[in-house]
Amino acid sequence: MQTLFENNNDTKNMKKLTKNQLAKEIFSVSYLRGEFLLRSGLISNEYFDKYQFESRPELLSEVAKYLADIVPSGVDALAALEMGGIPIATALSFQTGLPLALVRKKAKEHGTKKIAEGCDIKGKRLLIVEDVVTSGGQVIISANELRKEGASIEDAVCVIDREAGGKEKLLDAGIKLHALFTITELKTEHNK
Repeated sequence: MQTLFENNNDTKNMKKLTKNQLAKEIFSVSYLRGEFLLRSGLISNEYFDKYQFESRPELLSEVAKYLADIVPSGVDALAALEMGGIPIATALSFQTGLPLALVRKKAKEHGTKKIAEGCDIKGKRLLIVEDVVTSGGQVIISANELRKEGASIEDAVCVIDREAGGKEKLLDAGIKLHALFTITELKTEHNK
């Protein structure tokens, strides 16, 4: 299936896709079928290879434009989760002008020994940025680590909510999830 961006290297003059077109593009380049072990430990017969849309500047730019529309007010900085959240948050930072903290899964054991690099997070309201949320486990772990460092975490954004209980688990942890797309929305647009 040919995508809207094939053979188009001129991303500077690219027309902004509608949200429905973006959903179709993301599905087209990243949806896989097979047997996949997810970070949550669950086995799934479908998978979104998020690096396929994160590594394409024309799609990443469009994702950032739409994510910018759902950034809650009052956010001081973006907190990009390693590794998939980093390109998304970087593009979102360019779009919104918000500073960026790059959040490790584990604090370094050398150098600064920080859990988050980049902007200062102490006393700041951070918006966690993730690519795909399934169980919400890594978002909760990272939020707890950031809170220990003095950050306030009330919200997270993601490109795809797999609708596997993550949104509810995050809410139980005091984090409201704002998803650009749910897996249902992506499938619906693909099947139109």
